[in-house]
Order: sequence, then structure tokens, then C-alpha cells
Amino acid sequence: MAVMLSTLEEESDMYEVFPAHVDTSSIPIVPDSPAKKNAKPLKSWSEISSLIQAGRKRDVKLILREQGWPTNHTIRAQLWPALCKQHSSSRPMQDGFYWELVNQLFGTTDVSDKPMLLPAFVENTHCLPYHLTRRGRSLADRVVCVLGFSCPDITYSPALYPIAALLLHFMSEEECYNSLASLISSKDKTFITQTKLLNEATWRTVMLITKKHMKSAAAHLARHCSDARSERIYADWLWWILQGLPFTHLVRVMDCFFHEGIKVLYRVAMAILFLFYKYSTCQSSEWSAELAAQGVDNALTKFCRQMPVSPTKVLRTAFSVRGLSSSYIQRVFVKTEMLLKSKPVLSNSQQISRSRSSENLPTSQSQNNIQLVSHTLTIREGSRSPEPRTHAMGVYPIYKIRSAIVSQEELFTLWSWLPVRITMYQPILLYTTEEHGCSLTTFYVRVEQHEPTLLMIKTSNNEVFGAYCSTRWYERNVKDDRGNRQAYFGTGETFLFSLYPERAKYPWVGMEQSPGEKQLNHSAELFLAADHKMITIGGGEGQAIWMDENIRYGKTDRCLTFNNPPLCASGDFEIRVLEVYGFAGA
Repeated sequence: MAVMLSTLEEESDMYEVFPAHVDTSSIPIVPDSPAKKNAKPLKSWSEISSLIQAGRKRDVKLILREQGWPTNHTIRAQLWPALCKQHSSSRPMQDGFYWELVNQLFGTTDVSDKPMLLPAFVENTHCLPYHLTRRGRSLADRVVCVLGFSCPDITYSPALYPIAALLLHFMSEEECYNSLASLISSKDKTFITQTKLLNEATWRTVMLITKKHMKSAAAHLARHCSDARSERIYADWLWWILQGLPFTHLVRVMDCFFHEGIKVLYRVAMAILFLFYKYSTCQSSEWSAELAAQGVDNALTKFCRQMPVSPTKVLRTAFSVRGLSSSYIQRVFVKTEMLLKSKPVLSNSQQISRSRSSENLPTSQSQNNIQLVSHTLTIREGSRSPEPRTHAMGVYPIYKIRSAIVSQEELFTLWSWLPVRITMYQPILLYTTEEHGCSLTTFYVRVEQHEPTLLMIKTSNNEVFGAYCSTRWYERNVKDDRGNRQAYFGTGETFLFSLYPERAKYPWVGMEQSPGEKQLNHSAELFLAADHKMITIGGGEGQAIWMDENIRYGKTDRCLTFNNPPLCASGDFEIRVLEVYGFAGA
């Protein structure tokens, strides 16, 4: 049972832990579990801090998973900002930067009593305040508004508001903004999805990995509802955690989330389904009766709210799932994203048709749609302005490209094939043989640190083809545990394309696999390879694109990774122009 703090000493501790914008009277403090006789003392902030500074991420991870700090422990005021800060991919935020943005946007740093118009990416039904006071909610509103102003490429992110509210329970408004900015900008891990397509990819990922790794729990859910209803339940997976779990459980989950990323939430969602299955299959249990009376979706929601096990038990169940590595989850997620990308997408609440000709290419109607959508997929151009956002942005990135290889029409085709999130970034010409010469060394110097890159080739016979390379070329230098350089690198998001004489996209063959199909052979997962003598894209019984060290001659053949035909008629080609583009801020 949850107990409210009653003594003056305990109340004093509460006020020392929580900022003034938190309603401490409503926060239940639940002992995580009975203290064991030989239980080790809880880790202090200084111990955790030294591990973070030393880069000992695995040690920090193991500690966070097991440390049962109570909700009112003082450590989170320092721990959460530090955990978030370590993921930032940009320079440290300057002191006062947040307040400059607040002044630009609102004209004052005073908190208004009037309700704020929240960004379009927020879902009003999921603006969860938890235990924030009225002023605390206004601070959460303001943080989210400033994020919407400074990060215009966020188009749909319902989880952002509740995460902001949770952060505000243990830190100041400025620290909350800086922490969220670090999570959003992280390149190594995913924390918060920022588009509707990626949001859908997350719940479908949860559904797929649950069906594979928690078969009994997934089957239990399927027995009690139709496939369509089952999908709707999975679509709410994030709210099982952020809206359903008791606050004491949620805080412990967030301890791990701020260090490890969204994979923690995937695991916790699977743990919830497993525990629900375990508690509701016993015919004499209250949850079995609840399931029969209320239906699986209502019973699951109530189960989350009244979680019958401790936070430690939830986390141990979550992290006991075997074979669920970060790389595996990422592969499932990318594959799901690409499958969704091939379907109609929504923009500005209107369906944008992706009509195709018989060659699976954009028709004139779909190209018009791309131009229509382009006004919403804008980017920042440097100066910030308190005026309406459209005045602070540049035009759609495609119009800035002046290519010696492709026309604007061909660029529209190519842009429709890119991952949606990448189309929002400004393309930058990193390397061209016309300006930088024909040298593989120069190619690496100018290109290798950028991810992703778009490589386009025009041959002496005017054939045009290339590849979207999802991984930076510097990966060619990464060594395995034995000190050997890896022959191939890259991910399944890489794809080939041809623009002349034929237009076609050749995605990784794994994208077309059904979840239950046999695992691909290694020869169908050879994406990129490079050394000081050559560059190869696509392998397995042939090389889709191969170029020599002088970036002058190359060859192309069918390969198993992309199941592509040779990209030019003769198979051998001479390079007239090579262009490589990166994406600013990606």
C-alpha cells in the first residue's frame, strides 16, 4: 500500500527534493521492497557521477537497473540532467540560451496565467501533468512551446509533453529544456520519435518483437480480441507506461530510459504484457474475472494502474527477455519504417496520395504533392525570430541543389524515396569530382564523418545511378574484438537507385521479408565496403557499385543484398561526374 509522508522531517525531505512547482501532497512514497538483511546501501550521486565521467556506461546501466531509490530521493535532481546531457550531439547549451528563446517567443520571461497554444505535434489528450501544480503545468507548456519553436522539424511527438512534465518534477524549467534538447538531438540512441510515421513504427515494432519473444503473452492477447482490436491495443503501448503505471514505477523506469533510450520502454511494455498474461490466466484470480467482464483493453489499462508487483520486479522482468539486443530492435524498427514508408502518409491531417505509374515511379500528380508537402518540410536557416515560423525558415531543400548530374524533376523522384525524416534536413554538397578532383583520399576527408550520404554517379554514356548510404564511411576503420577491420558495414536503410535511362529504386531485400520468414543469409546483408583502394556498395554474388581509387572507372553487377540488375548496360563504366551530398543536422 502506498503511504503518504506524515512527519515533519519527511515532509521537509519532500520539499528539498521536489521544486516548488510540484504538488508534493499527492505523491505516494512506496517502499520498493522489504529491505534485506545484507542489502547493500544505495549508490550516491558522487559514485554515479564518477562512472558517467569515466564513460563506464555499462556499469551505470547495471546500477540504474537495480538501484531502488525511492521517489523522494535527492539523487534525481542531479542524476536525470546528467544522464540526458551525455546524449547531446551538439555543443553544450550556453547559460541563458533558453531564456533568450523564451523572450523571443513570448516577449517576457514571466509565466502567464493564460493558457498557451501548444505546438501541433502535441496531443491534448496526452498532456499528462502528473503531480505538477498549476504553475508547473504552465512551465511544461512553455518548455514544449519553445522546443516547437527551436525544433520545427518535429511534426508529431505526443510523448514529448509527458516526458517534459516528468523531468520538471526533479529539475528547473531551464534544465528541463536542456535535457529534452539533448534527448532529441541524440544520434546514438532514440529517445523520442518526432513524426507520425516513426510513432507508428514504434508500436508495430513492439507488436513484432512481442510476438517473437513473448509468444505466450502475445497469444493470450490475440485470444481475447480480433486482429484489428489487437493492433489498436498495441498502438497504445506507450500509454501503458506513461499514463498507466503508478508514479513510483514510472520514475524507476525513467531512471533507465534516460540512460539507455527507447529500448527500455519496449522492454517494459513487453514485461507489462507478460505480467498481465501471468496474472489473468489463473481462473481464480481477480484479473481473470476483470478480463472476462471488461474486455482485454480495459482490463490491461486497469492492470497497469494497479500494477500488482514492485518497480524492481517490473524492471527485472523487462530486462530478463533474452535475444533482444539494441541492434536487433533497430533492425526491426528500420524494416518497419521502410514498409510503412511505402504506404500512404499523412501530412497536415490530409492524406497525401503517393500515386505511382506502372514502373512504381512518381507520376506528375504525386510530384505535385511532393511540392505541396515541401512547404511543411522546412528547415531553420540560422537566425531565430519571434515572428511566425514560416518567416524563419528556408524553402524546401531540393530547390537549393544545383547538381551537374540530375534535374529538378529527377530530384523530386529521388527525394520521394528518401526516409521521411531525412527529407527535412538541408542537403549539402560534400564532394564533387568537378571541384575536388578524382581522389579516394579526398573523398574520405570530405565525406567520411557524415551520416547519411547520398551518392550520385553520371557515366561517360550519361547513365545516372547511385546509392543512399545510411552509415558514415568512417565505419570502414572500425575494428572487431580481434582487432580486424570489418569487411562490410551499414544498415538495411541503404538502397540503390537508377535515374537514367530507367528510373527505379532497389531497397534491401530484407525489407520485403515477412516477420515469420527464414532469416536472410549473410551474403544478402553486405551493404557497404571501402578501403584505400576501392569503394563497394552491395555485395553477394556480385557488386552493385564498385569504384577504383582514382574515382574514374567502375563496374556494376547484380547482387544478393539489393537484388538489382546491373545499373548500366555494359556493366563497366567510366565516371564523368560523382557527387556526394550530406544532410545538415541529421
